Formats: sequence, C-alpha cells, structure tokens
Amino acid sequence: VQLQACGGGLVQAGDSLRLSCVAPGRAFSSYAVAWFRQAPVKEREFVAAVTRGGGGTVYADSVKGRFFISKDNAKNTVYLQMNSLKPEDTAVYYCAADYSFSASDDYQYWGRGTLVTVSS
Repeated sequence: VQLQACGGGLVQAGDSLRLSCVAPGRAFSSYAVAWFRQAPVKEREFVAAVTRGGGGTVYADSVKGRFFISKDNAKNTVYLQMNSLKPEDTAVYYCAADYSFSASDDYQYWGRGTLVTVSS
C-alpha cells in the first residue's frame, strides 16, 4: 500500500492547516490509519488514529481538542485538521495504515512525510 501525505506548509502560531493522506488504488475502508510526527532531534510520536470505518478515533494528549482526524472511505482519503497550531507542532507528519487500529507505531504501511512548520 503506497500512502501519500500532503498539505504541509509554513504557518503562524494559532493558524490552522489540514493534512491529507491518500492511497491511490486502495480501499481505505480496509485499513485503520494514523498520523505520526517527528520533530528535529526527537523520536517519532503518535498523533492520532482512526478506525477502518471512521467511527473511532484516538488522540495524543498533546493534540487533543486541537487536532481532528477523519476518514472519507469514498475518496480513499484521511484528513488531519490541525487548529490552534503551536511552534511545538513543528515536525514532519507521516500517515500510516494497518489492518489493526492502535496508537503504537507498529503500522505496516507508511507514506513519505509532509513538513509542517509553525512560526511564533
């Protein structure tokens, strides 16, 4: 499964940004999808995940209430709506997919990241 993440960019603190993750030619309905991020000189960390059907979600405490993950199986796309962005949200964001839904990083399929930079 090839995943493509896009939507990153340079924004100011307090702004919003929406990331998209697509899997061309694949039915996203078969997979749980998660977003992870990795800031410079830091470990990769979990951000959010959504179940196969899109009805269940889980978030890292650091983004709860600001970030929202959603899944449109008809469009084979998963979104990460990021609001009230902070400089500490600056990172490369990756989407990942697996048959199992979890908040750990043992997802089987990974896409290339998209860079989000939040200036203060």
